[in-house]
Amino acid sequence: MTGLALTRAFLSWFAEERRASPHSVEAYGRDLSDLLGFLTGHLGAEPDLAALAALRPADLRAFLAFRAAAGAGRATRARQLAAVRSFLRWVARTYSVTPKALVGITGPRPNPPVPRALTVGDAKALPDHTDITQANARLALRDRALFTLLYGCGLRIAEALALDVRDAPPAGADVALRVRGKGNKERLVPVLPAVRDALADWLAVHGGTPDAPLFIGARGGRLDPAVAQKAMRDGRRALGLPEHATPHAMRHSFATHLLAGGADLRSIQELLGHASLSTTQRYTAVDTEQLLSAWRGAHPRT
Repeated sequence: MTGLALTRAFLSWFAEERRASPHSVEAYGRDLSDLLGFLTGHLGAEPDLAALAALRPADLRAFLAFRAAAGAGRATRARQLAAVRSFLRWVARTYSVTPKALVGITGPRPNPPVPRALTVGDAKALPDHTDITQANARLALRDRALFTLLYGCGLRIAEALALDVRDAPPAGADVALRVRGKGNKERLVPVLPAVRDALADWLAVHGGTPDAPLFIGARGGRLDPAVAQKAMRDGRRALGLPEHATPHAMRHSFATHLLAGGADLRSIQELLGHASLSTTQRYTAVDTEQLLSAWRGAHPRT
């Protein structure tokens, strides 16, 4: 059975049995076509079932190197290897052969995306103008307190919404906020005066007991993340802010602006609750790109 026939049978199974989307089927088809084209030249003939079963890890590494030389990025090569894995495993199950090529093969790790931060002005605009999109004055104070907290303390949205009234720092007191993050790990985060003031304004109309959720919905239950995201989406559209102005972008902005202001990575790591410094180091790429952008726009020789 030829490699082309095997590919067509696999794609049919992928679409019908796995109920893959037409987009995924088309993408896998392109990836496997690239593989068969490479193997035809690599092996000297179109591969058949026996040739596919006899492939070694070195053959797949050669395919990935070939695709890299053709300009395929890490993410593309990782996706192609995933398609090849699925195909060869299907061949192994269907025709009772051993996929030797998959033993010990690892794909390229895609570069993590660079965090997309807001400008200082945009990050401040969202909490300062919640009254524009929130007709209910009480809920506008809630949104202002939440957005100010996200930007001022660098919290994840889940961390902020998990807080109770008792966790909020007393008005006027210079007390750190105790946050429980990923892995149930606690950290202390300093609270800026602007954050304390916004929280105090919200707590003045909150009306809940100390064990009540700090951020509540219109019906009194703990605020749903989707509601918070919608409030920010409405705000950014009303203010003409970029589409990446999301709750998590406020956290990115917190870290990026601290780095630009001279804070060291270790301190930012502790404030964000990152287990690894390498995660925090992503923000250096944002800072470097902003410097390059300023240079391109301002230097007389550009």
